[in-house]
Amino acid sequence: MVAHAEDVVPPRPALLAFAARWLLTTNHKEIGTLYLWLSFTLFFIAGAMAMVIRLELFQPGIQFAQPLFYNQMLTMHGLLMVFGVVMPGFVGLANWQIPLMIGAPDMALPRLNNFSFWILPFAFTLLISSLFMEGGAPNFGWTFYAPLSTTYGPPSTDFFILGVHMMGISSVLGAINIIVTIFNLRAPGMTLMQMPLFVWTWLITAFLLIMVMPVLAGVVTMMLTDRHFGTSFFSAAGGGDPVMFQHIFWFFGHPEVYILILPGFGIASQIIPTFARKKLFGYNSMVYATVAIAVLSFVVWGHHMFTTGMPLFGELFFMYATMLIAVPTGVKVFNWVATMWRGSMTFETPMLFAIGFVILFTIGGFSGLMLALVPADFQYHDTFFVVAHFHYVLYPGAIFGTMAAVYYWLPKWTGHMYDERLGKLHFWVAVVAVNLTFFPMHFSGLAGMPRRVVDYSLQFADFNMVSSIGAGLLGLTQVLFLYIVIKTIRGGPKASARVWDGAEGLEWTVPSPAPLHTFETPPQFPPVMDRDVDEGTPIRNE
Repeated sequence: MVAHAEDVVPPRPALLAFAARWLLTTNHKEIGTLYLWLSFTLFFIAGAMAMVIRLELFQPGIQFAQPLFYNQMLTMHGLLMVFGVVMPGFVGLANWQIPLMIGAPDMALPRLNNFSFWILPFAFTLLISSLFMEGGAPNFGWTFYAPLSTTYGPPSTDFFILGVHMMGISSVLGAINIIVTIFNLRAPGMTLMQMPLFVWTWLITAFLLIMVMPVLAGVVTMMLTDRHFGTSFFSAAGGGDPVMFQHIFWFFGHPEVYILILPGFGIASQIIPTFARKKLFGYNSMVYATVAIAVLSFVVWGHHMFTTGMPLFGELFFMYATMLIAVPTGVKVFNWVATMWRGSMTFETPMLFAIGFVILFTIGGFSGLMLALVPADFQYHDTFFVVAHFHYVLYPGAIFGTMAAVYYWLPKWTGHMYDERLGKLHFWVAVVAVNLTFFPMHFSGLAGMPRRVVDYSLQFADFNMVSSIGAGLLGLTQVLFLYIVIKTIRGGPKASARVWDGAEGLEWTVPSPAPLHTFETPPQFPPVMDRDVDEGTPIRNE
């Protein structure tokens, strides 16, 4: 049988079709997947930079990295972790889950959603490529203080400024999309005070992004004009003030810390009730506490600047405001513990990461209260104690939070259950590694070791050796995590629609894996939770 020439349709190259699908997609699930893989990729790159840092600090003396390259690694590690790992990771979770949780067919502005993602690979390529430029990558720390970044920064600083602008544009567009989606596409009958806590925390985070990203754009534009257009915003020689840079940066920087943590609060507030098999204790107070944290985050930036010669009244105001923010945060921790109290708890991997988040984040909160005290901060400032505090807040808060979310929703995304044994191994090794890495930093900091130093005296050697061993172990856990995720995508036991016994919400009413298009007609709210929506039953360890 011979085919006629006119019957033969030349096959479209599979690679071209694949590229077109992912480049042009406007589906919230596919865009969420792109964000999560970008975040995961940058996590390994930024983690490799952390390995260089810890390898150099394994023992005193200059071992592997010359001081200039060491400072480039420090700067790039911080910038990529904050802007390239945590923020895109949380935006990916928001893209995947918010429409499913509120019963929306998609994000409100799907083409904008596509655009806001595809800005990011170019922004981070620009940033990472600065490593190979003349003069090397930015070497002035992730806070890029003037005049280090304006007068003394390498030529690649201009690429860094452009990259930051692109990241900021992406964040603002994504935030607008999330706000419009939540306000306009909720299922009929779902009021604001019936939304899942993850949706609430992201709504507040989106408003924070819109308010502070223009401040970051302003300060990097002032850097650019100081470098090339003869202005003197931050140059004392021209009548400017380098301390003004710190005020502007931290007016962005402190709300940014809560941008990096609030979605993690929302994730814990979804997971803990599921595995405690109880309603979240104090839902209303959790919402109000989140709003209070967001508002107070705008009036505490000065606690980063106690040692700059701030007037006594300013020091007192920022000290009391900083201590006040511990109250709504304490409300959240209390409510999570109260939710677990006398619950019918099981300890699957998402619950383990959520509990680890609560405990380790609380340790970071306590050291934050220590830093809030002005007289004590004079001792702690710019030491490894601050590094320990920052990482105890952000690693358990943002990274553990994201990992908990991935384990929690991965069966819904893929239709397969992950390997529970490997998941628990990942958690326990990660907990040991986090504490080995960051807890000794409290002691080296209290003993006087400054942050951002390539060499140190012999008295700090043991603490640094333990931290470096812990960091190596922590790096290995990420390889295990990648293996678990890929193994789950490729296959595994079939997941039911309601993956977890105790899970509540609209996302658990659709099949697993979630179809590409969901809720083409508005779903019923509140949902009827059926244990046997499709074959398979919810997972529960007996």
